[in-house]
Amino acid sequence: MRAMILEKVGQPLRPIERPDPEPGHGEIRLKIEACAVCRTDLHVIDGDLPDPKLPVIPGHEIVGIVESVGKGVDSTRLGRRVGVPWLGHTCGACSYCKQGMENLCDRPQFTGYTRDGGFASHAIADAAYAFDLDADVDPASQAPLLCAGLIGWRSLKKACDGKRLGLYGFGAAAHIIAQVAIWQGRQIFAFTRHGDTDAQAFARSLGATWAGGSDENPADPLDAAIIFAPVGDLVPAALHAVRKGGRVVCGGIHMSDIPSMPYRLLWEERELVSVANLTRRDAEEFFPIAARAGVRTHTRPYPLESANQALDDLRSGKLSGAAVLIP
Repeated sequence: MRAMILEKVGQPLRPIERPDPEPGHGEIRLKIEACAVCRTDLHVIDGDLPDPKLPVIPGHEIVGIVESVGKGVDSTRLGRRVGVPWLGHTCGACSYCKQGMENLCDRPQFTGYTRDGGFASHAIADAAYAFDLDADVDPASQAPLLCAGLIGWRSLKKACDGKRLGLYGFGAAAHIIAQVAIWQGRQIFAFTRHGDTDAQAFARSLGATWAGGSDENPADPLDAAIIFAPVGDLVPAALHAVRKGGRVVCGGIHMSDIPSMPYRLLWEERELVSVANLTRRDAEEFFPIAARAGVRTHTRPYPLESANQALDDLRSGKLSGAAVLIP
């Protein structure tokens, strides 16, 4: 197998070759067709997330074909296209797992962070955390749904039923969930970096009612807002933009520190909540909805060996939509 591996935090990924891995009990081996590049990969590589398993192969938006199964796995899964997300395994025994909150598991494993991921030609996955995908759809277009889509969906559910929805940071997750929200009958207000007219035009092309800088506000208050950009300064800005009783959802796994802010921004029963990881139930809900909503992901393909370039383009804000590595 070929892979791009992280050996030390803060350093570029290095190309390697090694024998194809063998699946253990309850596992499958995928021949990878596509793996999208997520901002969480940057957080792992740049050291924002602590204690990755090093060396580690990043990547957790994996689409591939099952080419080998371990003991305990139904052999009918051979040859199927599956998707592997960020949440790679849970213990099933802690109080969170038993209460249906496996996203908060005490002993989880995360793809591309604590177990090897998809910046490779092959990958091993827990069969219970690999979702069957449509074999007739382009795999590169499916890859961003495995994290940007699933986290976006969980964030959208946390935003409740608000009709006027603000999205702060219009990248991979926002461009997917905006399409779902508009299909649901909501209005989308897209907040981008100041002066990023390309991202604002992209948001409008997908049906956004309004698009502007994160230092601006539409004429009327929002019902809810989701913050996808990892910028703590956006929290008071979003609280300022929502109405009384409105909700602000932080959809990222990492964010810079939230600055001191006046209590009046939170007063009048505004709520600030976070989203952590995902559950398999989220996937069961989201994939059929994405199909019914006609979600179309906007992707830019890169060869596997250009993973560092894709990461740099994401880091510098040069992407509209999602980067996808093609082995």
